[in-house]
Amino acid sequence: MRSIPIPVDVSKLAITCVKAPRPRVLNRDTGEIKTDKNGNTVYEVTVSIEDEFGRIELVKIGITGEPPIKTGDQVNAVGLLGYVWEIAGRWGIAYRASALLPAREGADV
Repeated sequence: MRSIPIPVDVSKLAITCVKAPRPRVLNRDTGEIKTDKNGNTVYEVTVSIEDEFGRIELVKIGITGEPPIKTGDQVNAVGLLGYVWEIAGRWGIAYRASALLPAREGADV
C-alpha cells in the first residue's frame, strides 16, 4: 500500500536543525546507504519543529542530496510533505522535503 503525500504548511512553524545532515543508512549491518530512483544519496536531518502554540517536536526529514545547513541553523523546509505509514499495527509520519535551506536563503524560494 502506497501512502498519499500530505503537504505541510510551514508558514507558522519554526524549524531548527538539531543534528547535522547525514546519509540515511538502509542496512546497519552492511552500511548500505539509501538512494533515490536516480541514484542520488538520500540524507536525513533531525530538526525541532515549534508551532505557533509553542509545542515542539523532533522529527527527521529526508532529502535528496546534502542540504547546505548545519546544527543550530533556522531552516526553511521547501516542499515539505508528510507520508503516513503503518506496519504491523504501528504507525507514524515520514517527512520529505524538496529542499532544506538556511532560513535567510529559503525566504526567497
